Amino acid sequence: MKTRFFTLVIALLFVTSVSQAQDYKSAVGLRLGSPLSVSYKTFISEKGAFEGVAGFRSYSGYSWFNVGAYYQHHNEIASVDGLKWYYGAGANVYFWSWESNFIDPGSTTSIGISGVLGLDYKFSDYPVNLSADWIPTFFINGYGNGFSGGYGALAVRYTLN
Repeated sequence: MKTRFFTLVIALLFVTSVSQAQDYKSAVGLRLGSPLSVSYKTFISEKGAFEGVAGFRSYSGYSWFNVGAYYQHHNEIASVDGLKWYYGAGANVYFWSWESNFIDPGSTTSIGISGVLGLDYKFSDYPVNLSADWIPTFFINGYGNGFSGGYGALAVRYTLN
């Protein structure tokens, strides 16, 4: 009787740990927001992931290209299968250029330290992942010195496994 009980407990623990594992390992796709970016996300542990991005944004008179990487820690939302919330931090490098009637044309490079807060959803029947996040950034130097809270996106990714 004790052996059956012990076996049942082990089996339940195994099923619980498997059901809480990540729904996908890696995904690649687009971040539709500020800026428009390509994204590659990969999990390095059950809850920890790295996301790399490369984006471009253009306004009247100036534009930028950025490359960034973020560490994200994911947590379950028990009431919805496949939905997780995450937080994290990372860094970006921005390459700015501008043309204006008031300022001489030019370019500069900025470094930004970013926070990340978002939601991540993996469809159970399709190899598609959606996420929506906010990425407040503090610029250390260059064009755009100071805090900016206007970065974030809706990401649509194809899951690779």
